Amino acid sequence: MRNFNPLTINTNTMKQFRTFFIAAALTLGVTAFANAQSKIAHIASQELVESMPAFKDAQTQLEKLTKTYDTEIRDMMTEAQKTMQRYESEAPTKTEEENAKRAQELQSTQRRIQEHGQNAQKDLQKKELDLLKPVYEKARVAIQKVARAKGYDYVLDSTIGSGVIMADGFNLMADVKKDLGI
Repeated sequence: MRNFNPLTINTNTMKQFRTFFIAAALTLGVTAFANAQSKIAHIASQELVESMPAFKDAQTQLEKLTKTYDTEIRDMMTEAQKTMQRYESEAPTKTEEENAKRAQELQSTQRRIQEHGQNAQKDLQKKELDLLKPVYEKARVAIQKVARAKGYDYVLDSTIGSGVIMADGFNLMADVKKDLGI
């Protein structure tokens, strides 16, 4: 009977290990080669979005709404200021109780103006999201469509500040604009 020595490896095990090692190395090499062959393009997505008519329409709507809120708040402030000036001029002829009541009224008016401003800001943010979300989605879909049609695996955003240092590869801008009809 032979003694079993765990340090002794038979020839078949060595051949199997070598075959496995070669197969693994080939698989890694093929994967690395395939990844090295990935096609990459770029586009300045913010520039694209800003060139879309829907973006310009949204900006116009937001500017109108902003002006409306600004006018409302300015009118409310003007009215409150006139009331305050009138109350100050009438204060010597009124009782302490009446003057205290008027001071509370002015504070209440001031709170309403602040609340209106905060609500206006929230409304503007919601409106901006509602108007611009479909524009960004349309741009994203068009970029994907064109990139896939041209065989690109990756599209980098070359908008200034997006983290792309250099973008000398294929620029999808013209093709995406054409797809969007811009």
